[in-house]
Amino acid sequence: MTIEVGSVLEGTVTGITKFGAFVELPDKKVGLVHISEVANEYVKDVHDFLKVQDKVNVKVLSVDDKGKIGLSIKQTQPAPEKKEFKPKSDFRPKGEFKPKNDFRRNAGFDSHRPPVHLSFEDRLSKFLKDSDERLTDLKRNTESKRGGRGARHAD
Repeated sequence: MTIEVGSVLEGTVTGITKFGAFVELPDKKVGLVHISEVANEYVKDVHDFLKVQDKVNVKVLSVDDKGKIGLSIKQTQPAPEKKEFKPKSDFRPKGEFKPKNDFRRNAGFDSHRPPVHLSFEDRLSKFLKDSDERLTDLKRNTESKRGGRGARHAD
């Protein structure tokens, strides 16, 4: 019997390692089920899922030139249902929660926002005026921390 990629066969677990399990297939050929192909869930220890002499169905994933056979138990099992995340009804974030609009208002952004009824050109000119005022204030503040207009104070 030739072993073809994609075929599902029954085998017997002959050995278990930390990286997977060896399974003896028909015709006394042995393949490896990698730890990532043992189950549809996280596998920390293969011993939790398989024991030596267990009969398992395996799918042939690969057969290389040297005769190494890659197997999967996981792909012979039905796919698990994907669970939709639903937070608990009593879920509350830690600390105080403020919506974005409150954050912007608290940070002073809304005070510079022009009323909605202005035309685009009026809003643009108001934005430029406010931007120039903020830039002037920033420069003035920075210069005062440096000790004036770049001049050093003599001691």
